[in-house]
Amino acid sequence: MTSPAEFSTRRLKYTATINDEALTESTDSDFEVAYIDIGNVDSQGRVHDIVNYRFEDAPSRARRIVRNGDVIISTVRTYLQAIAPVENPPDNLIVSTGFAVVRPSNVLDHRFCKYVLRASCFLWEVESRSTGVSYPAINASDLGDIKVSLPEISAQRLIANYLDRETARIDGLIAEKERMLALLEEKRAALISRVVTRGLDPDVVFKRSGLEWLDEIPAHWDTCQLKRTWGSSDYGLSESIRDEGDIAVLRMSCIVDGRVDVSKSGMITEVDRHLLLRRNDLLFNRTNSLDQIAKVGLIDFDPEEPLTFASYLVRIRANHRATPHYLVALLNSSLFLNFARKNAIPAIGQANLSPTRYGEIHIALPPLAEQEEIVTFLKRDAETSTPIREHIRSTINLLHERRAALITAAVTGQIPAEDMTE
Repeated sequence: MTSPAEFSTRRLKYTATINDEALTESTDSDFEVAYIDIGNVDSQGRVHDIVNYRFEDAPSRARRIVRNGDVIISTVRTYLQAIAPVENPPDNLIVSTGFAVVRPSNVLDHRFCKYVLRASCFLWEVESRSTGVSYPAINASDLGDIKVSLPEISAQRLIANYLDRETARIDGLIAEKERMLALLEEKRAALISRVVTRGLDPDVVFKRSGLEWLDEIPAHWDTCQLKRTWGSSDYGLSESIRDEGDIAVLRMSCIVDGRVDVSKSGMITEVDRHLLLRRNDLLFNRTNSLDQIAKVGLIDFDPEEPLTFASYLVRIRANHRATPHYLVALLNSSLFLNFARKNAIPAIGQANLSPTRYGEIHIALPPLAEQEEIVTFLKRDAETSTPIREHIRSTINLLHERRAALITAAVTGQIPAEDMTE
């Protein structure tokens, strides 16, 4: 095998074609296509939920043809690292124009290609050459100018065989851990849904709730529109988020498991004081993909520095009828969340749920003292269950890091050939 010192590099455009084929208009109204959008590819290079459309119903930007052995690369929101190989695709597969379709030439083995385009050096180049703040993007010509590692073809095949084996082993470990985590999170979600809709007393008397999404509730609980628990609601700022400034700006990715992750925020230089966040503010995600919309995060700390929020979030401040901690548990419960998403207005690649439509949903509401009891109960359960889930998440992250490091090392010649043979 070629030694690391002999690995050559070549610009991607000299090893593959980019965006070779585009779908033209069809006169056959029954012509069907399979479609991949950016939301269907995760950061680990896996494709989920390919959607079938009649051609005339497909999104207007669905035009790029994909064939077996191609690699699709997201050219928008490049920080998502939505890069995936296409193997054994369905008939008439097309992708959003938010993807570049890379088709290896005879100097680039298609199985090696799927790995070299996930090497850390390539991913870094894609992100560093992207322009824009909220939706950083790269054009196809800049993508083609990025250099990739290119050993001789026999070495490429040896590396691909090795990585196929090793990544399959790591992926198996990841899948096992993810199943464990899913079971624990399902158990936690079921517990939350039960106590925020039925309370803690197993002997309580129930009544019909009269709510579309909920059957019975404790007889002494009230029902009301969600907005009746709000003291105020405000849209976030519409200014562009930057990478520098004195004020952190929370965006939709900052809402994680009912809390907010400030480390994922952007920055801005100035903002109206009434849009600054404080402890016990709730942030509702009004615009996102349908499976992510309507998540709610709680500011459960006193911000040490000015903190605000972007326009696709809505700030909610609870009034005297509800505690913020109870609301965040109720609004993120699977029963309520699934119903709320049915009220969203879908669009291509995303959905919108206005605070008006959201606030009109009816909820069940226990007395304040009982809300506090439920919050305390859930907090105690979390003290036991959260460390277990966090340990599993940490293990999964380490496995992903191991996988990424292995790919980079292999495609750049850092692993001796003798270590790659079975």
